[in-house]
Amino acid sequence: MSLDDIKISQAIIESYNKKLRSALDVDVAIVGAGPAGMVCAYYLVRAGLKVVIFERKLSVGGGMWGGGIMFNEIVVQEKVKKILEEFGVTLRHYESDYYLADSIESVSSICAKTVQAGAKIFNLLSAEDVMVRRGRICGLVINWSAVEIANLHVDPVTMKAKFVVDATGHAAEVVRIAERKSGLKLKTKSGRIMGERSMWAEAGEETIVRNSKEVCSGLYVCGMCANAVFGAPRMGPIFGGMLLSGKKVAQELIKRLRKG
Repeated sequence: MSLDDIKISQAIIESYNKKLRSALDVDVAIVGAGPAGMVCAYYLVRAGLKVVIFERKLSVGGGMWGGGIMFNEIVVQEKVKKILEEFGVTLRHYESDYYLADSIESVSSICAKTVQAGAKIFNLLSAEDVMVRRGRICGLVINWSAVEIANLHVDPVTMKAKFVVDATGHAAEVVRIAERKSGLKLKTKSGRIMGERSMWAEAGEETIVRNSKEVCSGLYVCGMCANAVFGAPRMGPIFGGMLLSGKKVAQELIKRLRKG
């Protein structure tokens, strides 16, 4: 049987078009396919919710791929074992409360399980604005990342979500847009982004879970974005808090969406 080049193109275009159209009206839109964003999506779709993730880069996984200083090993704590085991990640006990995992296996497993559970991940798509109606964030304005990189004047499109989650890490991209353009006051001490503080693993791991919450009406933060917004330390190549953060936000959103 011979292959038809046009049929290959047609299959890709038709399938992607259907997938993207389906992503224009969802329960939760997550920006950033790092570990926190993907874990959040996983638990949301497991609860039967419609979820989409937009990732501006070609690859998913955020900073987890590189482990610490490009040594592709990550550290997690005892309390996170169950989450990684649920994703099928192999853990090795180091000592006391410290466990090691291969960063490549971790990202690959989390991504595969999240997609297989039903989340849709769109790479190379960026959130360049938020949709605000009646004082609440209720969607995103999206465009191809290549448009931004090339500085092209190409208009974006909009999508609707009951809730938006900023999981863009240190940059806190969606919250910065909301702060600058939406007119909404953030639920921080200053009403604005507080800024990330210097690395302190213990404090960072503790505060990242506490700070993973709604930052303004309709917009949640999780992962390192939460500490950047609420002014807490970064934690370095220990990833337990990232995973717990994503799960916490998912659990809160499940409760709110089930209440209607």
